[in-house]
Amino acid sequence: MIIKDLANCRCFQAADDTYLCELLHPDREGLDHYYSIAHAVLPPEATSRSHRLKTSSEVYFILEGQGEMHIDCEKAEVRAGQAILIPPGSWQHIRNTGGLDLKFICIVSPFWRAEDEEVEETAET
Repeated sequence: MIIKDLANCRCFQAADDTYLCELLHPDREGLDHYYSIAHAVLPPEATSRSHRLKTSSEVYFILEGQGEMHIDCEKAEVRAGQAILIPPGSWQHIRNTGGLDLKFICIVSPFWRAEDEEVEETAET
C-alpha cells in the first residue's frame, strides 16, 4: 500500500509558474500505472504560463478558491468542486481571480513527462 502525505511531499515551482507537489508518478514511485497526480497552488491574482501537453490529457479538480480557466480559445469561471478536462495538445492557463490561494489537483494520463510539455515563451525569457 502506498500512501502519500501532501505535508511530506517536495514542492517546487513548475515551468508554468504554479507551485506543485507531486503526489504520485510512476517513474519516481516505481509503480506500474498510467497516470500522475500532483497538487497545485496558484497565489491570488497570479496566472499560470500558457502551456500544453502534446500527447497527454489532463484534468484539474479545483479544491479551493476560484479562477478563470483558458483552454485554446475558450475561457470559463471555475470554482471549488469542479473538474476541468484539458484535451491533449490544448494550450491552457489558469488565472486566480480570488483573494485566497487557488488549490487544485492535476491528473495527467498518460503520466506527465518533461518532453511532452511545451511552455509558451514570454518576453522575459
